[in-house]
Amino acid sequence: MIMENYSDEIDQLKSILNKTELTETKKWGIPVYTYNGKNVVGIAGFKEHFTLWFYNGVFLKDEKRKLISGGEDTKALRQWRFSQVDEIDEPLILQYVQEAIRNEELGKRWKPQKSEIPEIPTLMAECFSKEPALQTEFSKLTPYKQKEYIEHISAAKREATQISRMEKIKPMIMEGKGLYDKYK
Repeated sequence: MIMENYSDEIDQLKSILNKTELTETKKWGIPVYTYNGKNVVGIAGFKEHFTLWFYNGVFLKDEKRKLISGGEDTKALRQWRFSQVDEIDEPLILQYVQEAIRNEELGKRWKPQKSEIPEIPTLMAECFSKEPALQTEFSKLTPYKQKEYIEHISAAKREATQISRMEKIKPMIMEGKGLYDKYK
């Protein structure tokens, strides 16, 4: 994020948001405004534009069609982009922010949908039947970690690769670790 390009504009947005009951914090290197500790709106500057991020913007009415999705994988977040200072409409911004605050008070929040755990590959099932302790430890893992392991084995096209991967992950499963825990 390139905040310096729009420092005056960002200051103007901050002065508008400071007129609300939101609390200004700093998260992810940007100003984020919260209500009762919950993220409501953030401000960011980029190369081509500056923006207000509504964390649960999917619930805003957006009658003036100002909001866009952050991308195809974005579920709840909506952004209002500006390219120049004269696009800042204080009364309209305050209207959107007040609606976002009301939505927060009502508890309107995007809840991620739990994905199904894929079917256990045949090779894994065979290992589990030969080593019941491995299956027991695998079942203790979170669904997310189980899914990581299943996808890791399923992604291998060759049986030799699946066998090799299975041998490498057995100790990790027995220790209760996820496939990518060492990177966290």
